[in-house]
Amino acid sequence: MTTPFPFTAVVGQDDLRLALLLNAVSPAVGGVLVRGEKGTAKSTAVRALSALLPEVDVVPGCRFSCDPGAPDPACPDGPHEPGAGAERPARMVELPVGASEDRLVGALDIERALAEGVKAFEPGLLADAHRGILYVDEVNLLHDHLVDLLLDAAAMGASYVEREGVSVRHAARFLLVGTMNPEEGELRPQLLDRFGLTVEVAASREPDQRVEVVRRRLAHDDDPAAFAARWADEEAAVRQRIVAARELLPQVRLGDGALRQIAATCAAFEVDGMRADIVMARTATALAAWAGRTDVLAEDVRQAALLALPHRRRRNPFDAPGLDEDKLDETLQEFGGSEDEDPDPGPDGPGGGGGQPSPDDGGPQDGDTAARPDAGDSGGEPQPSGAGAGEQSAVRASEPFRTKVLSVPGLGEGAAGRRSRARTEHGRTIGARRPRGALTKLHLAATVQAAAPHQRARGRSGPGLVVRRDDLRQAAREGREGNLVLFVVDASGSMAARQRMSAVKGAVLSLLLDAYQRRDKVGLVTFRGREARVALPPTSSVDAAAARLESLPTGGRTPLAAGLLKAHEVLRIERLRDPARRALVVVVTDGRATGGPEPVALAGRAARLFAAEGTASVVVDCESGPVRLGLAGQLAGELGGTAVTLDELRADSIAGLVRDVQGTSRRAA
Repeated sequence: MTTPFPFTAVVGQDDLRLALLLNAVSPAVGGVLVRGEKGTAKSTAVRALSALLPEVDVVPGCRFSCDPGAPDPACPDGPHEPGAGAERPARMVELPVGASEDRLVGALDIERALAEGVKAFEPGLLADAHRGILYVDEVNLLHDHLVDLLLDAAAMGASYVEREGVSVRHAARFLLVGTMNPEEGELRPQLLDRFGLTVEVAASREPDQRVEVVRRRLAHDDDPAAFAARWADEEAAVRQRIVAARELLPQVRLGDGALRQIAATCAAFEVDGMRADIVMARTATALAAWAGRTDVLAEDVRQAALLALPHRRRRNPFDAPGLDEDKLDETLQEFGGSEDEDPDPGPDGPGGGGGQPSPDDGGPQDGDTAARPDAGDSGGEPQPSGAGAGEQSAVRASEPFRTKVLSVPGLGEGAAGRRSRARTEHGRTIGARRPRGALTKLHLAATVQAAAPHQRARGRSGPGLVVRRDDLRQAAREGREGNLVLFVVDASGSMAARQRMSAVKGAVLSLLLDAYQRRDKVGLVTFRGREARVALPPTSSVDAAAARLESLPTGGRTPLAAGLLKAHEVLRIERLRDPARRALVVVVTDGRATGGPEPVALAGRAARLFAAEGTASVVVDCESGPVRLGLAGQLAGELGGTAVTLDELRADSIAGLVRDVQGTSRRAA
């Protein structure tokens, strides 16, 4: 068995360690979301936490970890008689991003349930995680149907498994811990709000601290057991401190002054609902217990706000979470009282802890790790373009708006999302088929219909239906998939009027926001001057695309053909990587093409490549002024797609609420 890296040997990352320890002291805090770049000890710290948790008392033989002092009356393994329990270590259960629904919630033996009426239930990961930790690495990549199940379990403290009238329920209360890299996309707001605390982690920029990280990592890899033995005393000390804090927690007093500060802080940062107030109160109480105090101080409230509010404040989806600390201090001072002041919290106050022995790894970490792309050529004095025209600096996007739903025609089989129709494991039932592999969604009527003609030949004599494996039918379902939305944006001189480009950027930003909400991958190709370039390869990080768009300068000629050919190459490579994900190409242009011999004919030939492959496309017509040439509409015809104006793109326009992209998808059903 692999020896985990000791929690107390993690260098730095004070906020991360503190947030995890506070949840160990008070699981009611609600878990931790850890955001940060790769290679910052996120997973290492989380996996190490389980070794510090006190053991749990369980009913012997119960697969659902019932507490012998208060067993679950509805436990599938029950009822349990009162009696002595057995102690075992607290579990940390990892939920893989690609797990199936049955692996998460458990599975019923459908064949036995139909034939014998027996609830033969195999527990899933939610049952394993009861009274322990459920850890999701790369939680932002978790499929929506698993997110829905997690939300239900977190809200009700129980998991329900329903299979065609057969129902099983069991308790599922766990500490939810997730890690994510923001560059790979954000979380759904509903799941984000379920995490009690959030922390941002980043690699230290101090050479001495980085040296210590490497030294400890190499020492652990060379001899894990010996390395763990060197930190055994520190681990034991932190474990004892957690136990002491848990015992002290019921005695901690949350006074009216602290409650008023909590309420005022949540109101000042305009967080939605009341969950933030409750989480802050529990966190501040846990901080006081961790520091060995029975009174909550203003310092505890401040630290609780920094951990509990950044991911809950109202913000644009493309903005990194964070708090204005000056505003926080002003609010606490305005609503604080002298009884809440602490002249000297001591070295073991809320910011201390973690059992870290050396002073070099206790420094504060950078709070915001969401790196913004370098603006590069977007600022400064105008520079001449390749065609001799002046380049204008980047203009800001206009206010985003809600757009129409642009969808790919046909029926796909791509990753789960919210844009285009697709065959999925979840959604409305549209038919039945023989199962391929394990049966997951039974189509009861089709199964009974398949088994009924054979009952006499099978010697049926009782009320039960004699069902064989060949009779089982899987429900065929239709849901929604996420697509690759590839933006091809004209940044040439014909688009360079500042008011016009601001509107264009606002429209693309609106489409990016729509892609963010529909769980799409996005890419960005721009063209101007003499060439086209991939400003952003296909990614799940929609905020990265928004940042590239914001810094996009304009000017020069209009190499439309080059932009289309570059987009075609991006799609060709992406099909090799992810063949099941269908693409939607959004060309944002006025349709003009200049530069080189026969630029219009070249653009037409490039566009027909997309039409020949059945790639769904839409042209956002940016032409303005009293005289319009209709070139964007012609381009849409060559692409085999459709054209919409900037005004028609709005969801509240008179053109209708939904517009399907015209054209035949290569993988349409």
